Amino acid sequence: MTTKEIAEKFYAYMQQGAFDKIYSELYSQDATSEETPGSDWQIAKGMKEIHEKGKKWNESVEAMHGGSTSGPVVAGNYFTCYMTMDFTRKDGQRINMEEIGLYKIKDGKIISEQFFY
Repeated sequence: MTTKEIAEKFYAYMQQGAFDKIYSELYSQDATSEETPGSDWQIAKGMKEIHEKGKKWNESVEAMHGGSTSGPVVAGNYFTCYMTMDFTRKDGQRINMEEIGLYKIKDGKIISEQFFY
């Protein structure tokens, strides 16, 4: 798949909440995930660590109230999406979060994701 095709499929799956399809179909097994410096899990290497990071984040959330993902912007081997999340953590803190996700493609798969918030 081209970067544009991956970006479009990523966006379609995000609209469906089909996160399992995103990770199983679009990501390389060796992908990396990098958060903003100072986060709980700054970098995850490989799908096993990426899944562990997601599980840890999900366990910290009491309730999701909403969220959105913009259509992708594609440039070369990269695409980016603007995303929002409105959630309450288990400690009771409600957070309205905005972030930019930057995704790098190689050989028809996402090989890295990096988040800015």
